[in-house]
Amino acid sequence: MDGSDNYVKIINMRNFERVVKMIDSTKVVYGGGFNQETLYIQPTIMDNVGWSDAVMQEEIFGPLLPVIGFTDFEEVLDKILSFEKPLSAYLFSNEEKQKNSFVNKISFGGGCINDTIMHIANDKLPFGGVGNSGIGNYHGKFGFMAFSHQKPVFEKPNKGEFDLKYPPYTESKKKWVDKLV
Repeated sequence: MDGSDNYVKIINMRNFERVVKMIDSTKVVYGGGFNQETLYIQPTIMDNVGWSDAVMQEEIFGPLLPVIGFTDFEEVLDKILSFEKPLSAYLFSNEEKQKNSFVNKISFGGGCINDTIMHIANDKLPFGGVGNSGIGNYHGKFGFMAFSHQKPVFEKPNKGEFDLKYPPYTESKKKWVDKLV
């Protein structure tokens, strides 16, 4: 397996080895192959993944998609809340109540419902982490604002002090403030 012209390789050996250790060949339903010489890992889907599996212990940053089935959605939300806040989260569901709970109860940097990765591909949406996954957003205007510092500066003129802000606060001053505000 030499890789693919359509998919990039893992950036270095340390990360290649880290991601490969997450692959449980007994749970692979698609992909699972890799080549250490080229640092290539096939896009891989693993089904029937458990919460204690290696792939669920840290952020992946590789072409692995663990799938966890469930029967009690609230139990799943509670379990997710017991972990650190993820950079991305994905839910596949047609249930409006589940979609709303997922978005409103789980804190994550960005995510998708019934898809993966598309929130990153859209430069009109901010992308970034929360908590241990990072701080701030980038993409388009969001990136510009994240890496910019708006520096507010107020300069008071040295003459013509406006005494409305100083005591005594008379009825006349109150009327002026009410008009100005």
